[in-house]
Amino acid sequence: MVPTISPAGTRTLALLASAAILSSPPGASAFGAPPRSRAVAPSFLSPSVRSSSALPTLLRSSLKDKTEVGEDTAASPPPSSEHVAESGEEKKESDGLPWWWELVWKLPIMQRTEPGTDCQFGDSAHVLRTNIEQIYGDYPSLDGCPLAEGDISDIADGTMFIGLERYNKQYGSPYKLCFGPKSFLVISDPVQARHVLRDENVKYDKGILAEILKPIMGKGLIPADPVTWNIRRRQVVPGFHKAWLNHMVGLFGYCNEPLIDSLDKICDTTGKVEMEEKFCSVALDIIGKSVFNYEFGSVKKESPVIKAVYCALLEAEHRSMTPAPYWDLPFANELVPRLRKFNSDLDLLNDVLDDLIKRAKNSRIVEDIEDLEARDYSKVKDPSLLRFLVDMRGADVDNKQLRDDLMTMLIAGHETTAAVLTWALFELTRHPEEMVRVREEIDRVVGDRIPTMEDIKEMKFTRLVVAETLRLYPEPPLLIRRCREENVMPKGGSETQGTVIRGMDMFISLYNIHHSETFWPNAEKFDPDRFTRPYSNPDVPEWKGYDPAKWEGKLYPTENSADFAYLPFGGGARKCIGDDFATLEATVTLVRILS
Repeated sequence: MVPTISPAGTRTLALLASAAILSSPPGASAFGAPPRSRAVAPSFLSPSVRSSSALPTLLRSSLKDKTEVGEDTAASPPPSSEHVAESGEEKKESDGLPWWWELVWKLPIMQRTEPGTDCQFGDSAHVLRTNIEQIYGDYPSLDGCPLAEGDISDIADGTMFIGLERYNKQYGSPYKLCFGPKSFLVISDPVQARHVLRDENVKYDKGILAEILKPIMGKGLIPADPVTWNIRRRQVVPGFHKAWLNHMVGLFGYCNEPLIDSLDKICDTTGKVEMEEKFCSVALDIIGKSVFNYEFGSVKKESPVIKAVYCALLEAEHRSMTPAPYWDLPFANELVPRLRKFNSDLDLLNDVLDDLIKRAKNSRIVEDIEDLEARDYSKVKDPSLLRFLVDMRGADVDNKQLRDDLMTMLIAGHETTAAVLTWALFELTRHPEEMVRVREEIDRVVGDRIPTMEDIKEMKFTRLVVAETLRLYPEPPLLIRRCREENVMPKGGSETQGTVIRGMDMFISLYNIHHSETFWPNAEKFDPDRFTRPYSNPDVPEWKGYDPAKWEGKLYPTENSADFAYLPFGGGARKCIGDDFATLEATVTLVRILS
């Protein structure tokens, strides 16, 4: 029996972190402005934004009369693209900017830093400057991107990615969002995504996402700076080798048994269950056993470790939505109750991970990398990723470094699996003909036993169901980047060729790309068979199209097979290293649920 499901909105670290755009004070409603050819006072702003503390106090005072009167005086454009009056002449009153404007940007704290290095306050301030000059001073945009206009409530209700899709249809890609002191370029084109993620990836880092997650994950793979990430990736990737993944397929099935038992009991009574919650629990149990060799048992009971994980995620969400980082103030960690709770949860998680690392190091088996990858994991007492990493790196492995990596896997490792399983069941119940095909394939290949890797290879349609679910419901629905070095964005399928300024934060909307009719015919339709058909669009010559032959020999479609129009795990250098792990985990669990 297939349980009735209620597909609640799944949370994702990237989506929570991206909510940092909503740093305007409560009550602020309007954002952005249409492209302007004259110095029209910004009457499109609501009164709450006109008096918003997000605007510098003196600037707000200088603009007060203009915003209330609606002055409509023509202004001459500035003589240079840097918006700097090199001659030292005073700005005209019609520019909409106060007399002291240029003096502010001569302060030492406002100076920009070297391209290619980590962005500092002066770089972010420069982005803010260009936005203010564009909106209030009637200067032409330095980035050349249209400025979106709308209401914050359109994207502040937990479904921001849907609001971003509406603006993409109106403005194209990229467009710019401005909220008080923050602004973001939103990319919804695979050619532009390829540019950021692969072709020019050294000119971007994780930006605001790293800032929010650093207190939790330290220098783990997600928040790590480019140099640290390069070192960490080389150390962690070997753990996800073929022999280990083959063994994990069986372990996934083993970890699903408590879930199957609990569903059988529920179906014999009410017949209804919140599947997202169940899938989160089983995904965490799988992470615990496969990565740490630790039994969370969260399907059967609430683990204090799992409770601490979710409390840490809630704190990340809170920080992403808070305008002022009060947690950086002196003594805040001691005086603020929620910060004391947050630090207590982190201490618990760190203590558990430190203990697991200590045990693994004390029982280390000395082998070279070839022997480790050739292990018969069916005969190994501890087949966990932690065991492999400790055995590979040696007894002198840095505990803090390893703990950061493991914390990243613990917190981020279950989100995608829980989401894709929830939405896969949702779509299959909406499309009974596809449900019949999946169940017939499962019955033919595995019956009611735990599948092997060879079984998974044979169940192509089931794998395509997982892939199509990831296309329709990518988790996370957007990626975050920050520009480290100014560069020009390709047009792709857009009319806009934007320039990305150093310090500019960016959203790469996977949801928009995956739902674009330009790159996916009948994009809103649940159609697993679409991955068997090639497709190209002559209207977008820079896009190479989708070619199923390019993922031949692999289990699932890749970003390269669709030339970055399919990015459920990102793409390029910083693509998620656990993509095969997550998709296999989801496929095995789906098979067990439906068998």
